[in-house]
Amino acid sequence: MNQMEITEVLRYLPHRYPFLLVDRVLSLEPGKNIVGLKNVTINEPFFQGHFPHHPVMPGVLIIESLAQAGAILQFKSRDTLADDSYAYYFVGIDNARFRAPVMPGDQLMLNVRLLRFMRGIWKFAAEARVGDTLVAEAELMCTVRSLK
Repeated sequence: MNQMEITEVLRYLPHRYPFLLVDRVLSLEPGKNIVGLKNVTINEPFFQGHFPHHPVMPGVLIIESLAQAGAILQFKSRDTLADDSYAYYFVGIDNARFRAPVMPGDQLMLNVRLLRFMRGIWKFAAEARVGDTLVAEAELMCTVRSLK
């Protein structure tokens, strides 16, 4: 069970504020699964416009949070760090469902399980929860490409 604080998360993700959407890793088993955490605060820049009268975290950013957790799992599974010579891309999102809104003050639990890795494509089963409530789920397909 690997835990990671934000300083280590930053070593495995190329994302930075305001697009870094994983605050901590609670557990990680390389080649298998990861449980990450995103603390959702009213200070998030997207709440200024989504929606000022009823702040809700955009569903696409919940999916992005899950993908970032998957990226950490991918880099840890291959024992590599994120750096400027690689880009981590979505190649597909299947069966995405949004079950409940995510609001400021929520802790978004990111559960991502590796389904398979084939021909450079990583496929993950991903769920986001607030407490015991499933708020979003999807199958994510991602790849890493060299920029050089």
